[in-house]
Amino acid sequence: MSKTDPKTGESTMETAAARPAGAARSGSAPKPRLWKRIQQHRTLYLLFIPVFAYFVVFKYWPIVLAWVVAFKDLQLGAGVFASPWIGMQNFKDIFLSPEIPGVISNTVEISVLRLVIGFVPPIILAIMFHDMMSKRLKKWLQTLVYIPHFFSWVIVFGVVFGFFSVGYGFVNNMLHAFGFERHEFLLDSDWFRPILIGSALWKEIGWSTIIYLAALSTVDAQLYEAAVIDGAGPLKRMRHITLPGIMPVMTFVLCINLGSLLNAGGEQILLFYNDAVFDTADVIDTWVYREGLARLQFSLATAVGLFQSVIGLALVVTANYFAKKLSGRGIW
Repeated sequence: MSKTDPKTGESTMETAAARPAGAARSGSAPKPRLWKRIQQHRTLYLLFIPVFAYFVVFKYWPIVLAWVVAFKDLQLGAGVFASPWIGMQNFKDIFLSPEIPGVISNTVEISVLRLVIGFVPPIILAIMFHDMMSKRLKKWLQTLVYIPHFFSWVIVFGVVFGFFSVGYGFVNNMLHAFGFERHEFLLDSDWFRPILIGSALWKEIGWSTIIYLAALSTVDAQLYEAAVIDGAGPLKRMRHITLPGIMPVMTFVLCINLGSLLNAGGEQILLFYNDAVFDTADVIDTWVYREGLARLQFSLATAVGLFQSVIGLALVVTANYFAKKLSGRGIW
């Protein structure tokens, strides 16, 4: 490389070999090694030790134990590692059970209904809140739709029972007032899933709007102003600005929800189902409750949980792959 001496005006030649090794990159200094960085920031690393220990003890160690228990015949007196190893026997017992085909079918059907029916309403509600002009009214309405999220499923079942019970339920009282016969909604298998999905949607729709409202707050307001000047109506603004702006969040939520396809909401179903609707209401979580807790088959219940986790992981990875292929956006 040619370089002119400012004093003599003569041209000199500078080679890469003549330059110092540290000057190979202009203005960049070599990063200190890991151990030196740890020594330099040792106070922060010491403060991080309790956090690291918490995740190891309460998050990752139970995962290791679950993998071990799934392949053993757990004996409470012997403990996890002293219990006999039985290999894949728990998984064989799961899939040889005559109840499993119906249980998996019910689980997938209810989960798909939850996903399809519960995916769009929070988006619409978030867009309505975002476009609302009155801030006071917006706060009141948001509070009203957020509150059910904090109710336990016991309280939600009490509300549903108050609406649909035969004796004094609001819906049956209205039917009777208009000359119709009272109906056993809670004992009708045809009505079980609509009531189940509807109550879950009522409980969680407000809370689900939070993530979409956060995404809408990042959309540039100047785009809406330019669209209004160009004569775009509310639907066109939603189609060309709002939905593309929150599409990454929608993709993320959809992929995560697909990972829960084998989790149909066991806590809610345990409260809502009964012998009359058992054929359409029995899911994997309720089956695990009967087999794992009622009959003390802990290894079998753990094997089912491991099976759900593996399938959920596969679904998330697959959904992310197709999302990136189709829309160019994914979770990672």
